[in-house]
Amino acid sequence: MFEFMLSEAARLARAVTVGKDRITDEQYVISEINRFKTSNRRKEMFDGEKYYAGKHDILFRERMVIGEDGELVKVDNLPNNRIVDNQYKKMVDQKTNYLLGQPLTIQSDNDVYSKLLKQVFDRRFQRILKNVGEDALNCGIGWLYVYYNERGELSFKRLKPFEIIPGWHDSEHTQLDYAIRIYEVIVYENRTERVVEKVEVYDDKGIHYFELSSGGSLTPCEPFFQNYFTVTENGVETGYNWVKIPLIPFKYNSKEIPLIKMIKTLQDGLNLIESNFQNVMEEDVRNTILVLVNYDGENLGEFRRNLSQFGAVKVSTIEGAAGDLRTLQLEVNSENYKAILEIFKKAIIENAMGFDAKDDRLAGNPNQMNILSMYSDIDLDANTMETEFQASFNELVWFVKAHFANVGAGDFETEEAEIIFNRDILISESEAIDNCQKSVGILSDETIIAMHPWVDDAQKELERVKKQKQEDLEQYGAAFSQTDSPPDEKENSGDE
Repeated sequence: MFEFMLSEAARLARAVTVGKDRITDEQYVISEINRFKTSNRRKEMFDGEKYYAGKHDILFRERMVIGEDGELVKVDNLPNNRIVDNQYKKMVDQKTNYLLGQPLTIQSDNDVYSKLLKQVFDRRFQRILKNVGEDALNCGIGWLYVYYNERGELSFKRLKPFEIIPGWHDSEHTQLDYAIRIYEVIVYENRTERVVEKVEVYDDKGIHYFELSSGGSLTPCEPFFQNYFTVTENGVETGYNWVKIPLIPFKYNSKEIPLIKMIKTLQDGLNLIESNFQNVMEEDVRNTILVLVNYDGENLGEFRRNLSQFGAVKVSTIEGAAGDLRTLQLEVNSENYKAILEIFKKAIIENAMGFDAKDDRLAGNPNQMNILSMYSDIDLDANTMETEFQASFNELVWFVKAHFANVGAGDFETEEAEIIFNRDILISESEAIDNCQKSVGILSDETIIAMHPWVDDAQKELERVKKQKQEDLEQYGAAFSQTDSPPDEKENSGDE
C-alpha cells in the first residue's frame, strides 16, 4: 500500500507526479496521526487508563465560593479533600478475572495439534491475554502483535491501544489494510535527556520506521525497514512477510466502546460526594453560624483567630447594649450521604454490568439459582466480550498454524480446535457434584468430568481416571494370581 521503500529521488519524483489533488504517503500518515491525537476516541482511552490507575478528575478539584461580584472564586482556607473511591478499577478487575482469570481449555480431535496449541498458549500467553483483556475494557480494544523473538520462537507482544492507529479494510473493523504505531522514547544527546516520538507503519511489505519531528514531519530512522521475520540458510538471511498483518485486535464489544465511557460520570459523582462529606466534617466550626453583638475586636479575621487559638472572644457593652455571641447550629445528616453513596455504588455496578459480592442473595444459605441471578449481568457482558475474543482467536490461530508449517511441525490447516474460556464464577459445589452424579449413564464421562467443580482440565482428569482403573485391575490381578482359585469357587467347592 505504501511506497516508503522507494529511494529519496523516486519519492521526490512521485511527490511531484501525484499532483496537487493527492497527497504523498508521508503526508497521509501525518494527517492520520494528527487526527488520532486530537480525537475523542484517544481521550477516552487515556481516561480509562488513568481512572484504572486511580488518577481521577477529583484530584484536580478546587474549592470555590461566590465572590463579591457573584462570580465563583477559588479559596484556599477551606478543607478541600480529594477522595478517590475507585469502583471503576474494581469493575475492570472483576470482568477481567471473571472471563480470563482461569486457564484456557483447548480441545481438538487431533491430539498432536491440541498438544502443540497448549505449548503455544501456555501460562505466559495467558498472562499476556489477561493484560490485553484489561486493555480492551479500559480502551475499548486491545492489540496483540505476533512475531519471532531472537531465538526464533513464536512470541506475542501486547501493544498499548492509544499507540495504535488501525487502517481498517471494512466498516465492520474485521480486517486491517495497515496500522500506524506512535510512541515516545527517551534518548540522550551529550548527556541531555530528550523525548523522541517514534512512528512505525505496518503494511503488507513489513515495518517502516520513522521519527516525528516537532514540526510534524516524518524522518526515516534506523532500522528504516524490516520484514516481519527472517530465515537464515547457508549464512544468507532472507526476509519474509505474513500474508496478513500480524496485529490482532481484541475488542470489548463490536462498537469498541470502553467501559469508562459508561460509568465515568457515576464514578466522578461518587468521588465528589465522599469528598464533600469529609469537607463538611472538617468544617466543624463553620457548621455553626455565629451571631456577634458588640464584638471587641477589629475584624472577622481577628475573631476567627481568637476563636481558634483561645476558644474564646471578648465582647463589649456599648451605649448600654450588652455584647453577646449567639449561634445558629447547622445539622449535617450523615444518613443522607450514606443513601446517596449507596445509590451511586449500585448504579456503577448496574451500568458496568458487574456483580455485587455483598449482595443480599448471598446471605444465609444461597442456592445456585440465587448465585446465577446475581451473576446474570456480568455473564451477559462476558458473552459479548467472549464473542469478540473468539473471533480474534480465529485470526491468532491462523498465524500459529502458519508457524507450525514454517518449522515443520505439521500441516494443520484443516484442523479445528475449540478455545474454551473457563469463567471464574461462584457456584454451589454440593449442587454441582450432585448433578454430576445424577448424570452418570446419561452423559459421557468426559462431559461429566468437565462440569465437575474440582476439575480444571477434563482431558488430564480422564487420563488420571484411566490410569487409576488400570492400576486397580493390575492390583486385583496380582491378588487373584496368589490364590488357587477365585473366592467364589473355593466357597462352592467347600460346600460340595
